[in-house]
Parts: sequence; C-alpha cells; structure tokens
Amino acid sequence: MKSRNKNMKKQQNGIIPFLLLLSGILFFFVMLVFPLGEVIYRSLKEGMAVYGAAITAKNTLSALKVTLIAMVIAVAVNTFFGLCASWLLTKFDFRGKQVLSTLIDIPFSISPVIAGLAYIMTFGRMGWATPMIEKINGLFGTDISLVFSVPGVVLATIFVTFPFVSRELIPVMQAQGSSEEEAAVMMGAKGFTVFRKVTFPHVRWALLYGVILCAARAFGEFGAVYAVSKARGKTFTLPLEIDALYMAGSAESITQAFAVSSLLVLLSIMILVVKQIVEYRGKREM
Repeated sequence: MKSRNKNMKKQQNGIIPFLLLLSGILFFFVMLVFPLGEVIYRSLKEGMAVYGAAITAKNTLSALKVTLIAMVIAVAVNTFFGLCASWLLTKFDFRGKQVLSTLIDIPFSISPVIAGLAYIMTFGRMGWATPMIEKINGLFGTDISLVFSVPGVVLATIFVTFPFVSRELIPVMQAQGSSEEEAAVMMGAKGFTVFRKVTFPHVRWALLYGVILCAARAFGEFGAVYAVSKARGKTFTLPLEIDALYMAGSAESITQAFAVSSLLVLLSIMILVVKQIVEYRGKREM
C-alpha cells in the first residue's frame, strides 16, 4: 500500500511540473512570441525598400528623436532624485518618512492620462502657472511652453517613470543597513565620501537595473505623452507615431505602423539583453 502511494506521488510529481511547464510555454508563445513575430513579419512583408522608407521617414525620425530626448532626460532626472530619495529614506529618520515613501508610488496608482491632464491644467493656457511662465518669457524674451511641446513630453515621461530607480534601490539599501556608514563617519569620513566609498559600491547594480527599467518604461509611454503632445513631426514620440500611422487606415500606413513598431521591439530586445547582463553580473558579485 505504501509503495503504491509512493508510485502515485511520483507520477503526480512528474505530471504537475510538466503541465505547469507546458502551460507556461504556451502562454509565453501565445501572448509574447507570436504577437511580436507578427509585428516583425508585417513590417517586412512588403520588402526592405518599404521598410527602410518607413523607418527613415521624416515623422518617424522626429518621433525617434523626441523619444530619445525624453528617455535620456527622464533617466537622468529620476536617477538623481531616486538616489537622493532612497538614501534619505533608508539612512535617516525624520517626520513624514512614510508620507514621502507613499508619494514616490503615486505614478504607479494614477493613470498616465490623468497625469497628462494634470500638467495641462497646471501649465496650459488656463493653468495657474501660466501667468508666471508668461512673465518669465516677457522678462527674458524666451518662448517657454510646458504643454503641447517637447518639454511637456519630457515632464510627462519623468512623472510616469519616477518610481523605478528608487524602488530598486530602497530594498537593497535597507538590507545593507547603516552600520558601515556609521563606522565610516566615526573614522572621520564626510557625507558624500561615505556615499561614494561605502554606500554606492553595494547598490550600483541595483541602480543600473532601475535605470534600465526606467528607460524601458520611457520608450513605451503613451497615455501621459498623448495628453501633452500636439503636433505630429514635432512632439510625437514613437508610440504616438505608430498610433497615427495605424489610425490612418490605409494599407500603406498600416505597413508603416508595423515597421515603426519593429523599432520599439528592437529597442526592447536591446534593453532586455542589457538587463540580463546586469542581473548576471550582479549575482556574480553577491
């Protein structure tokens, strides 16, 4: 009887992992591989000449430029503030600490479209900040505009990608503790020296991982950018350009939409490769 139960358990232990693995593989192919493969197939269906013309079109290059500008600035800003916020939350005690930690997560809980509309209501023609911006423009002879412009796209991208760096750093810094920093301070090291020599070496891989996630999110943002963007060929990002091409409805524009989509797919694959390298290097040094 016991041997029979053991055999049944062995069979179950063999079947269950197989079914789980099979379901995982099927889900992976149906939800990821096949759709992405269809994008690549449709983008190359009409030949390389059509594909090359689509990805080198004026509007596409403009959208790629705006996307890269927004991504680079968003990553730089969020890396700086992510480091500052993480260091503050994990190494210091102060009133309102939990409130600050909660505020960092706001972009996770608010729809990106709402964020874009909030920027319009703040910096648009009817926004409370508009008189101040107009005074600055009049005083310095500038033409600053924070909505329906590239700066607006950058602000929206910063908002939706803000938590990624800090949320990768905070758990690592908490696990590290503060004993090493306290020892360094007792030996006479100053604040930034403590961070550079003691804190940063422990968190550099988590920081790089957060930067990669931030960049990936910035590349694909649509909702918030759509709300504050206006002119195709000037303020559109790649996701907006893909939407405009697809919604045009013609066979040619739909093929162009798939061609431009393949650029995002290739960028995503590159980011994924870098992510895997960072994870591998980080685990080796643990």
